[in-house]
Amino acid sequence: MVENFIYYLGLVLVIIGAIMLANRLKVAYPIILVIAGLLISFIPGLPVLRIDPELIFIIFLPPLLYEAAFAVSWKEIWKMRRIITSFAFIVVFLTAISVAFVANSYIPGFSLALGFVLGGIVSPPDAVSAGAILKFVKVPKNLSTVLEGESLFNDASSLIIFRFAMVAVATGQFIWQDAATSFGWMVFGGLGIGVLLAFVFLKIEKIFPTDVNMDAILSLVAPYVMYIAAEEVHASGVLAVVSGGLFLSVRRHQIFRTSQSRLRGSNVWESFVFLINGIVFLLIGLDLPEIMVGLNKEGISLSDAVGYGLLITAVLIIVRFLSSFGAVFVTLIMRNFINVADRDPGMKAPILMGWTGMRGVVSLAAALSIPVVMENGQPFPHRDLILFITFIVILATLIIQGLTLPALIKKLNLSDVGRGYMSEEESEYFLRREMRRVAFRHLDENYKERRSENEYFSKLMDRWEQEDKEDSIHKLSEEAKTIYFETIEQQRIWLREENRRNPNIDEEYIRHYLTRLDLEEERLRM
Repeated sequence: MVENFIYYLGLVLVIIGAIMLANRLKVAYPIILVIAGLLISFIPGLPVLRIDPELIFIIFLPPLLYEAAFAVSWKEIWKMRRIITSFAFIVVFLTAISVAFVANSYIPGFSLALGFVLGGIVSPPDAVSAGAILKFVKVPKNLSTVLEGESLFNDASSLIIFRFAMVAVATGQFIWQDAATSFGWMVFGGLGIGVLLAFVFLKIEKIFPTDVNMDAILSLVAPYVMYIAAEEVHASGVLAVVSGGLFLSVRRHQIFRTSQSRLRGSNVWESFVFLINGIVFLLIGLDLPEIMVGLNKEGISLSDAVGYGLLITAVLIIVRFLSSFGAVFVTLIMRNFINVADRDPGMKAPILMGWTGMRGVVSLAAALSIPVVMENGQPFPHRDLILFITFIVILATLIIQGLTLPALIKKLNLSDVGRGYMSEEESEYFLRREMRRVAFRHLDENYKERRSENEYFSKLMDRWEQEDKEDSIHKLSEEAKTIYFETIEQQRIWLREENRRNPNIDEEYIRHYLTRLDLEEERLRM
């Protein structure tokens, strides 16, 4: 037991080291982690890392989806809702269908139902991989919003396909009427349960007294409660977590009511998701030797299995490229009849969208969740081959697309794509000017008789530009601190309102300034 604990602790250190190396090389860390896991798996004598397939989804998916939903901007998603919906549902369905028919036609012993199982597993691109790559290069906000929004909902659509295909494999039949009813309940039931439970958590935070630690713990518990509650009534746990996360994201200042809670919660979630992502990508490499043993039992040669994996990878890349250009042509046609978000999409955007199809966390979790034995006692057909193909797809897309994506983005020169937002410089100037105006107005309306201090407060507003800050803080009286806290709160209110009413400003800058206000308040309190 002690030896296993040391092994698990060593894996955590490997995760940290691999991500440090990835940052040093400016390579997406999922690539390094997968390769590291693969190398570690060939070291003799190490214990095999096994996780119950039924626990895969419950352990990994809820926090990853919740964090992604909480981090994304609902305003931006709504603005790009048409293209996001197309990629998250239509493209995923087309991809799953294509994979199913290709697998059924070219992989011996693969039924159409097994093809849909594989299609449901490998159809959703991975947001973590894309995000890890995009942090080294800048892309227009419209495109990054589509990638982030797509990743939230394509997981749900792919896992719904996966679930129905698993039923078809187990029972040998597929009843369209029942499937349509179940699909409707999974979608709308999942959305409703997520929003309802998010509302309950919001009320708990408002009614009951909580401190910083309680706020952080409740935020960690929330996605698991949403997921498990939805799954218990056969709705989509993924959609429940996504909808609940988006609902609470818009109301984050009602959940985390103090600056300390917001800062502490952010730090806790960053560390937690960092570790979970690292474990999942390391698992991809660690599981390969055991999967290869299963292939030998099935009588499938390694070369054939690799060929099947590369074939499915090619299908995924081709379908996504065709879908990306198809979306542009639909936009060009529909803009003559309705107002679309991007009236001049051009040809650079679909090239980028087509090449951002790296697979990762969700595909691995879905593949590992396949039971070894079905309810009727029979082994699940071609389970190890499906796992191996999934591994090849993840590894191939991470290496082929992941390593070349930064160079492609620089080559495309996307600075002229996705107009409609203020530039970084414009946003910076606008927000700083308006926040000063809000501060001065609050002081004039409430403390006009104390003009002698107004000049001091005006300097306080621009304190981040001054080098000598600490001495100024200590000179503030308790009364002055109270006034300054009120001023900061007025700035927060203005920032949140401006985010809702101004479609041309990137919410990322709004959140940046909200965080700066929290830091400012905490430093003053300390």
